[in-house]
Amino acid sequence: MKGLDGKVAVVTGAGSGIGRSTAVRFAEEGAKVVVADIAEDTGKETVDLVEEAGGDATFVEVDVADPDSVERMVDVAVEEYGGLDFAHNNAGILTGFAEVTDIEEDQWDRLLDVNLKGVWACMKAELPVIADDSGGAIVNTASEAGLVGMGGLANYSASKHGVVGLTKTVALEYAGRGVRVNAIAPGPTETNIQQNTVGESVDPSTLPFDTSAMVDVPMGRSAQPEEMAGVVAFLCSEDASFITGTTIPVDGGQAAD
Repeated sequence: MKGLDGKVAVVTGAGSGIGRSTAVRFAEEGAKVVVADIAEDTGKETVDLVEEAGGDATFVEVDVADPDSVERMVDVAVEEYGGLDFAHNNAGILTGFAEVTDIEEDQWDRLLDVNLKGVWACMKAELPVIADDSGGAIVNTASEAGLVGMGGLANYSASKHGVVGLTKTVALEYAGRGVRVNAIAPGPTETNIQQNTVGESVDPSTLPFDTSAMVDVPMGRSAQPEEMAGVVAFLCSEDASFITGTTIPVDGGQAAD
């Protein structure tokens, strides 16, 4: 894709799943990658994968819910590679399936801290550097649950609706400063996000309401993380030079159903 070769990218939640695939895809397109994750072991595994593919990557441990930690992440990009051109703010967690009245306050707070505050903290740190480096692009990971309601996922859906709204607002704020800001809304994807679940997870089939929207995909399958990474790379490329403030469903047709 045009415009990625020689650039610098940061990817949060890059230790697995969509984030890992995006880091590898950026590297395949010629970008230098800051691999950011709260888990050192899996983050360094991603760096190894990038380097095995002939790319250049650096790991930084980051908790996106901690703005100081996020600032250090951006500092690493500047110190190691001289700047920052692209960011994929992807880190996120689940707290399991539960009706809204059964969600504990600590579950609500922790999820919103990571999924929504984390995206805000990342953009707050990234935007000034990207704008000063002659512009670039940011892609946030929302969710199909950020476009429609999904029973059993009140806090997750609220956080991802927030990401969509935040993406639109920041896109307008930076449209004249050379920074494009978009989001992807993945449908069911074969990742290990369940391993990042906070609190007890409930089998959605046991809940007293319809949860089919979480899993029913018109294309009849889940996505692979690489399919999300391809859209992220496109949104950062010059091929998407006139796209900002949008959220692209990557959901096998769920949004059309």
